Amino acid sequence: MPSEHELAETYSTSRPTVRRAVAVLKGEGLVVTEQGRGAFVRPRPHVRLLLTGASYRKHRDAGLTGFNAQVREQGQSPEQRIVDVATTSATTEIASRLAITEGVAVVARRRLFLVDGEPVAFCDSYYPAAMVEGTEIAQPKKIRGGVHRVIEDPQGPIRRRVSRSVDELTCRMPTYDEAAGLKLPPGVPVVRVLRTVFDEEDRPLELQCTLAAADRHEFRYEVAMR
Repeated sequence: MPSEHELAETYSTSRPTVRRAVAVLKGEGLVVTEQGRGAFVRPRPHVRLLLTGASYRKHRDAGLTGFNAQVREQGQSPEQRIVDVATTSATTEIASRLAITEGVAVVARRRLFLVDGEPVAFCDSYYPAAMVEGTEIAQPKKIRGGVHRVIEDPQGPIRRRVSRSVDELTCRMPTYDEAAGLKLPPGVPVVRVLRTVFDEEDRPLELQCTLAAADRHEFRYEVAMR
């Protein structure tokens, strides 16, 4: 942005007035300031995520994850970075949703989602270690076609078909580390999405814990009522 002096001259006002106006924009998450460099318009990539059975299968058949496919459909560039893949112990929350005993080993895949190079969400996915041991899911690398391709592979070791998912959404303010990782200015909340994925026998397969920047996402759910 132009300097305070330039803005004051352009709008025939004083520098304190310009400073207060920039502070308002900063508080709304539209502008970020950097010591010694000035004020900058904050990049705000926006992604609209639609969840339906039809869209899920369409993207799966194309060998794409839902996030990547929908971001591309909106004319933007998606990226998923693997932060960590490790075996850990199931917490109470994880165990209750995966229908396992607390403390049992689970494989955690931690990723950072980006749109046009800007971070928009963290996503941690958990799987019973006994189910995914020896598969690509337990390895620290990207999986072509996504985890569900491995789970549903008729020639693979798991061979279970994804049937449905249940989402639980909560909104809160981010921690310091979360705000730093997602490049969030003060005052911008995050949406926490817990998604439990089930197979055709209604057994839980996966727990996804997504922490999404609230001002960079729009969620839409379509549910067929029978």
